[in-house]
Order: sequence, then C-alpha cells, then structure tokens
Amino acid sequence: MMKVQPVILCGGSGSRLWPLSRSQYPKQLLNLVGSHSLLQETVIRLGGLAKLLLEPLVICNEGHRFLVARQFAEIGLEPTLVLEPKGRNTAPAVAVAALLQAAPESTLLLVLPADHVIRDTEALIRAVQLAIPAAESGRLVTFGIVPTAPETGYGYIRAANTQGDILDVDRFVEKPDLATAQHYIQSGEYFWNSGMFLFSAAAYLDELTTHAPDMVTACQRSIADSAAGAREVQLQADAFMACPADSIDYAVMEKTTRASVVPLAAGWSDVGSWASLHEVSEQDQAANVLSGDVVAVDCTDTLIRSESRLVTAVGLDGCIVVETKDAVLVAPKSRAQDVKSIVAELESSDREETRLGREVFRPWGSYDSLENADGFQVKRLTVLPGAILSLQLHHRRAEHWVVVAGVARITLDDQVFDLKVNEHTYIPVGAKHRIENPGDKLLHIIEVQVGDYLGEDDIVRFEDKYGREGRTD
Repeated sequence: MMKVQPVILCGGSGSRLWPLSRSQYPKQLLNLVGSHSLLQETVIRLGGLAKLLLEPLVICNEGHRFLVARQFAEIGLEPTLVLEPKGRNTAPAVAVAALLQAAPESTLLLVLPADHVIRDTEALIRAVQLAIPAAESGRLVTFGIVPTAPETGYGYIRAANTQGDILDVDRFVEKPDLATAQHYIQSGEYFWNSGMFLFSAAAYLDELTTHAPDMVTACQRSIADSAAGAREVQLQADAFMACPADSIDYAVMEKTTRASVVPLAAGWSDVGSWASLHEVSEQDQAANVLSGDVVAVDCTDTLIRSESRLVTAVGLDGCIVVETKDAVLVAPKSRAQDVKSIVAELESSDREETRLGREVFRPWGSYDSLENADGFQVKRLTVLPGAILSLQLHHRRAEHWVVVAGVARITLDDQVFDLKVNEHTYIPVGAKHRIENPGDKLLHIIEVQVGDYLGEDDIVRFEDKYGREGRTD
C-alpha cells in the first residue's frame, strides 16, 4: 500500500467570519467549535490513519508561517511548511506538493482544506480507506458530501451512477439557484463539492501537464532552489506568481476522464459564514449559540459571541452579534454571506481592521494595543517561554517597560539584566534593546511608548532569531 501524504491547504482568509477572522489571523487558526483551532482539528482527525501517513505538508501564506508552526507545536507535530508569497488558488499549491515528493509514483496526496468542520471522524477515515485502492490505480478521487439541504452556496458533483462506494464523476457544476439545487437533491445524483481529494502525486502531475502545462513549469521553477527534505520551502516569488490562479476543479477535475467520487456523510461544514458556524455549534433550548460574557433575554435562533466585554441582547431572532476588542458586527443571520461586502468596504478605505485585530501576533508572542493617542501608546506584550525579540532601536520613540508577570531579560546597549514583577526600565530614543523570556511561563510587560511617531515601521533590526532583519513585522 502506498504511503499517504496529508497536504493541508491553509491559505484562506475567511472574510465572511470577520471581525473574528482577519487576513493576518484567518479562520483556520481560530478555535471556533472546540478547544483546538480548525487547522489543528484537521490534522488531529487523521489519527485513525496514522500508520499510513507521512508527516503533514502545509501550504500557507509566508506571513502565517510562525503562527502555523506554533499551532503544530502545540499538538506535538512538526510539519513541512510550503510558504506562498501570495495565494494562487489550490491547483498550483497542490502541484508544488506533488513536485516535492521524492517518489511521486508511490505517494498518495490527501488534500484537505484547513478550515472545515467534520463531526464524524470515523466516517471520514472509512471514506479515505475506501478511496485508497482507486487512487493507487490512478484515479483522481474527490469526496462528495451527501447533501442535507438544497444549498446554493456550494458547488455540486454529479455522479455518473448512484450505486456503490466509489462512483464515476459525470461532471462538476457551479453553485446553483434554489430551484436547481432542489432538483439536484431530489435526483439523488448530486453531492456537495467538499474540496477534499485523494490521488497519487504522479497522476495529478500527469493530468496537470496535459491540461495546464504552464502551471507545472511555473511550479517547477518556484521550487528550483529548494533543498531536498527541507522543513520550510520558500517558493520563488516571480516564478510562483506566474502560475494561473486556478482551482483543482477547474485545472484538472473538470477536464480529466479519471475522476471518481466517494460519498461522504460525516457532519461536514466549510464554516463559510456565521450562519454555518451557528448550524454546527452547540445550541441552547432556544437555538441560540452564546459564547463569552453574554446575557441574552428572549432571543431565539441567534449567535452572540463576545471576545472582550459584556454583550447584552433583548428580543433578537435569527441574528448575529460578534464583538471583538476593536469591532462589532450586527446582522440578520439571513445576510451572513454579505459580511464579505463589509470587508470589501473596509478594504477600500484601507482600514487596518481587515488585516489585524487589536492583538497582533508575532513569532515571539503578541502585543495588544491598550491605548493610543497623540504622542503616546500603551501596549501589553506577551512573550512566549524561551522566546526573544529582535535586537533593535527606534529613531522617534522612547519606551518604558514594567514587568507584570514572569521574568524579563533585558538587553540595553551594552547592559544585560533581569527584571521581575513590579520592576521597570527605560529605553531612550536610539538605544539598542531587546526582551527575552528566559523562563518557562508567559512573560507580560506593559509598554508605554512616547514620541512624535509611533508606527511599527520605526524599527531598525540588527539581530533576529526569526530571520526578520530589515523587516517591520
């Protein structure tokens, strides 16, 4: 039996789940339906296939590399990261994964989006096991979700036959209107298109070479400088950006004669909106989903999520209320898909709220901007155990640091000293400085910045553990 390489597609932005999901901290990294993030759940649910699996290969935006690596470390895994300079849809991402395989003829790629919910893990495992022989024989297998309603938000797969565990694909169809979707459901011939696949690396590359040869060439060039077996693969930007931005469906599956579909009934959701998150979450007797510090009176069929403060509601029916530290969303549940238009409006105004939340994550931890006014800014820094910030200076601001939890090791020009709880220090303008957490607990520092310019680009880095010299992130 061939080995199975999980390929986790982790490049989405999840804009319909704004304001919780932001482009620099997207939905796959969030804990939405349990104690793990959607990305972590995607990997954890493969445990039943452990004897067949290679270490995961994750395709992600280069800006998310440290966040993704940290989430895998939390569950005791070290994946191979393929870092995209910018997403080019799923077909090029999987082409790169296939080209990186040392033995493409004897390796199956199990392609999984990182941001889906699957309630019945055992059903998924059985479906993958059923698909393996077909994939080993050269078929390109997709997993079609047995539909439970006439959904207009999903693409569909029409099977050429309706009996058996593995069906030939007749065709892929785009998102239908309601009447067409109802016809699909009644016919019993159609499945929701899940975006999950199983095929050999060699078979995928053969089909892609036939139907999109320029994509294969561009992907080959993008990994030309990659070292064999490297844990991080930085794609060459110019070559990768020359790829057509096509999905696997469009580039291969709609054109190949080798497509098969395995029906899957597993409590699947792509969690594509607040309405779909409401559907897959645990509800109270009034069909409400309440999270955080929430008081709801006479509310029904409503999702209310508080991230940082008390949220109260009276008499809501079929609504969405989401509060974060810097934004609030209120909408009818029936308009959940239109949240994307809010994000577009904010992007057109170049609002930071589409990219970042108030808490900004860095390789060493995070900072939360507590107060910001002319001439000063107050932040709470959280530094992970063993982490160290870059050795840096600022030309236009001074900083005051007070340790409120943990122990901080401070470098200030040619001095190195430790600060404990309730101790402080002052960093003058132009002084070289850094913070290190030498302990095994989180370090928390209140930082007060004072100066005529407080932008994050007022940083000159001299040394950095995370390779960010000369950068401002």
